[in-house]
Amino acid sequence: MPKDFRATTLERAIGRSLATWRNERGFSLTEAGMRVGFSSAKLSTMENAVQPSAPVDIMALGYVYRVPAVDWQTVVLQAEHAERLRTGPRGPELFDPAGDFAHLVFEATSLRTFTTDLVPVVFQLADYTNAVSRAGDPDRGVVHARVRESWSSRLRDKDPLTVEAVFPEAVLGQVVGGPRVMKAQLLHLMELSEQPSVSLRIVPRGAGAYPAMGSPFTLLGFPHRQHNDVVYFETFIKGEYVEDPSLCELCAQRFARLRQLALGEGESLELIAEAAAEL
Repeated sequence: MPKDFRATTLERAIGRSLATWRNERGFSLTEAGMRVGFSSAKLSTMENAVQPSAPVDIMALGYVYRVPAVDWQTVVLQAEHAERLRTGPRGPELFDPAGDFAHLVFEATSLRTFTTDLVPVVFQLADYTNAVSRAGDPDRGVVHARVRESWSSRLRDKDPLTVEAVFPEAVLGQVVGGPRVMKAQLLHLMELSEQPSVSLRIVPRGAGAYPAMGSPFTLLGFPHRQHNDVVYFETFIKGEYVEDPSLCELCAQRFARLRQLALGEGESLELIAEAAAEL
């Protein structure tokens, strides 16, 4: 067993698969161990991910349990991958999606964004972004400033970036940076909504549950046929790209449903104006 072994979530999933196979056959740990030539203690540590499961041991269990080949082969591949991750060299990260995101915004022709608790990054004023940064995430503030600058540089291009944004009404009541900063931000949203390349819609408070609730994302489209759509997710820990076409399409479908559920652009503008008047 590796020194100070700590099972990954993948290795724990492997252990659950082994336990499921045994239980489906109705074998006790002792009986299964006798059939495969393991001690019951070893089998227990494999199932509970107290030690890594060797691919050859998984193959033996798959044979004894009469698991379909495609099933045990899948788990063997998982074990091989887990071993590579555990024993391979861990060098520095070679690519940082969060740091790269502003470049993609500059290259894109369309940007569809859904946020859950903040004004969309491309629409943020500097004071609003700085208030978010001061709340404990300075690196995120730097990234957001670059994204905002990338979009601003495209706003009055002859071929501007088309931005469609949807966010819940609660964002309007979250007074980020204090009343003065938030009022300026809301007035800025009203000004931007007049741009022909901008569509801004708000999910009203009474809408109830809605698609992608609690899961903000940004979907980018590009002019070149060789460049697929990209979905960008961000947490306070890191940014991440999703490039699988089927997953990007899933996000596009979620966004379309959000737009259908949200208020129209005129009604959304009225909500923003009301929120600004209250500050």
